Amino acid sequence: MRRILPVFLATILSTAAYSQQFTRQDTLRGTLTADRSWWDVTFYDLSVRVKPSEKSIEGTNVIRYRVLRPAQRLQIDLQSPLILDKAVQNGQELAVTKDGNAWFVTLQSPQTQNSIQQLTLTYHGQPREAKRAPWDGGIVWGKDSLGRPWIATACQGLGASVWWPNKDHQTEEPDSMRIRVTVPKGLINVSNGRPVDVHVTQQDTTVTSTWVVKNPINNYDVALNIGHYKHFSERYMGEKGPLTLDYWVLDYNLERAKTHFEVVKPMMKCFEHWFGPYPFYEDGYKLVETPHLGMEHQSAVAYGNQYKMGYRGSDLSGSGWGLKWDFIIIHESGHEWFGNNITTKDIADMWVHESFTNYSETVFIGCQYGMDAANAYVQGIRSKIANDKPITGPYGVNEEGSGDMYYKGSNMLHTIRQIVNNDETFRKILRGLNKTFYHQTVTSADVEQYINKASGKNFDKVFDQYLRKTNPPVFEYSVEGNRLRYRWVADVKGFDMPLKVDPGDGKFQFIQPGTEWKTLALKNAAKFSVDKNFYVKIRKI
Repeated sequence: MRRILPVFLATILSTAAYSQQFTRQDTLRGTLTADRSWWDVTFYDLSVRVKPSEKSIEGTNVIRYRVLRPAQRLQIDLQSPLILDKAVQNGQELAVTKDGNAWFVTLQSPQTQNSIQQLTLTYHGQPREAKRAPWDGGIVWGKDSLGRPWIATACQGLGASVWWPNKDHQTEEPDSMRIRVTVPKGLINVSNGRPVDVHVTQQDTTVTSTWVVKNPINNYDVALNIGHYKHFSERYMGEKGPLTLDYWVLDYNLERAKTHFEVVKPMMKCFEHWFGPYPFYEDGYKLVETPHLGMEHQSAVAYGNQYKMGYRGSDLSGSGWGLKWDFIIIHESGHEWFGNNITTKDIADMWVHESFTNYSETVFIGCQYGMDAANAYVQGIRSKIANDKPITGPYGVNEEGSGDMYYKGSNMLHTIRQIVNNDETFRKILRGLNKTFYHQTVTSADVEQYINKASGKNFDKVFDQYLRKTNPPVFEYSVEGNRLRYRWVADVKGFDMPLKVDPGDGKFQFIQPGTEWKTLALKNAAKFSVDKNFYVKIRKI
């Protein structure tokens, strides 16, 4: 578990680089407060009834938790306009007070250290409706092309408490979970894990399905997907044996999906080679067609790219290689390793999710089409980099950093790959991350220190410049005759990242610029160049 600073100090330190003001509600949402840190969830037993005609839900969540240290009050998160009707422990209804989206439950039973306790929460209401899922978050009350209900949840960042009560902090992953969902007859709900029961209830008007997740799962990954689904499946012989690949698509898209989803097997082979075994064999792998674009819901990856190649039919890189494969399948599946297997404790460090997963696109292209294609793709996505603010966000207030965590973060990793200068070592780093932090929550520092140790190189200044400063480093140089004069201009003191250059003979070599001027004899000044696989700004003076 991470060290917890006093709330006021954490807010001061983490928001220093940001101009926005944060509220008490931001802190209650984003910090492991005293009412959150003394108990650890081991199991969620969630039961939900969905009423599409009313755009409402009602249900219960039975929370099983371990007492880390005695206390008598805990914080439950449930976002307005949903209402927490009651909290019960050992048959006794408990006093509940509300502060915004935080509900504080006063316990009566002794909370003995290391004991396992159970709390039953009952709730109802019309949850926030997502207008532009997955970006704004909430529940999508959509319709398929035949005008039938098509419903899904998507709540990363906003938080799972937008539709069910829980301890809504990324450090908190239950060891396992059960999801029981009741919907009108004719609809099918698909959730995470594996189905264990489907039956008709209440005078033949509703259907209840039960799904069991055997692995730790982050709250925001828990998903409802409700529609007129058809199912098909196949098996992949992976590193840990047979892995089930299940596909749930709208009934009229069944044949189309069987062809389009053929990319999953080569993707899985590539990702297991580079990242290690698929992290959730016990729960299987699923693609579920959704009314929104997509999301990395663990073992139930949301797919809404409309069976197009690229990103909604476009190539984000402009290189041509981005139209050879379906962006949503590859990107959202890459999150099974980075985001779902390895999860950050605070979304301020969300680069660990998005930079590595964005880079999984480059890795996949390398597997399928070779490194020249992969290099062209990762260089092409640089046009999307804004350099507007640091990639790392403010801590303790549930706030992300710059969207540059995608394209810039990916290019930072590609730059690190060049410096490692050995693809087998780089592959072992990626696999080692997933093995070392298997089913764990981490900090950015955990990941950075692992890469340093596994590579045998110190990338501290690289991480500081690319993650915690706004701009990339600038390679500044001049040419006088056949002599190169060069240095780094960077925000990080003593920045000294190695760089590959061609001195004019067609052969790249490493140089070690610092913030002071250095010189290098060139073979042919007219042909001097910097390796384009390094994401740096270049300024000739």
